[in-house]
This record gives sequence, structure tokens and C-alpha cells, in this order.
Amino acid sequence: MKKIALTLACSLLTVAAYAGDAAAGKARSAVCVACHTESGISVVPIYPNLAGQKEAYLVSSMKAYKSQERKGGNAAIMWAIAGALSDEDINNLAAYYASLPAGGN
Repeated sequence: MKKIALTLACSLLTVAAYAGDAAAGKARSAVCVACHTESGISVVPIYPNLAGQKEAYLVSSMKAYKSQERKGGNAAIMWAIAGALSDEDINNLAAYYASLPAGGN
């Protein structure tokens, strides 16, 4: 029982660490829509879909671009974009795109 309680507590801490404001993320999403569209479903095959992704994944991906740890493909484009975002912006954008339906509907 103690293990279950500890696991749940740790899970809640992880969720809280990424709790962004989806409405603020939507307001800041203009920086993303040129490549990822307003729906978060890209029409260009080399650009990933953002809609419906897990919030923690989006946060870690954008932070990896911001620190230039993530390389390859079009990483240099994302280095510049993510580099201009605050951690709060990143959390909010992640919350927004995670809240969208994965199919874009």
C-alpha cells in the first residue's frame, strides 16, 4: 500500500512540474503555426504533429531544442524558435498542444 501511495505521489509531482496554461499557450502559438498549423497537425511530412502529444514530451523536446541538445533534421530552425521561449512559454505551449485532439478534429 505504501508503494502505491508513493508511486501516486511521484506521478502527481511529475504532472505538476509541467502544468502549463493551455489558454496562454494558444495565445503564444503564433510562433508555431507556420510549420505545425493552427490545428497542430502538420501538412508538411517532415514537421511533426503537435496536437495530442503528451505534455511532458513536448516540454522536454522544446527544452532540448532550446539548449541545442537535440540535433538533426531541422533542429537549427527549432533552436532559434525554442531559444526565444521562456520556460513558462514552453509549459504553456505544451499544455495547449497536448489539449488538442490528436486527429486534428
